[in-house]
Amino acid sequence: MSTYKFKTNINCGNCVAKVTPELNELQGLDEWKVDTSDKDKTLTASGKDLDQDQVMQAVKRAGFTATPKKGGILNTLFGKK
Repeated sequence: MSTYKFKTNINCGNCVAKVTPELNELQGLDEWKVDTSDKDKTLTASGKDLDQDQVMQAVKRAGFTATPKKGGILNTLFGKK
């Protein structure tokens, strides 16, 4: 299972509603969530055989941006995303 985190401009519940159909259609995406209370509006996406670029393109199709976030020190040390 792969997990990716993205900095986005998905700011509110209405924005989440706009991106939902695009993300829900992605093959390999098992679960996702957006933390709109976080300053980076972090999107976390997980799934088997999930491709980071597919997630970014789905967000873009919905009219938003998604930039991959670097992991914390533990993620960097242990190779997790």
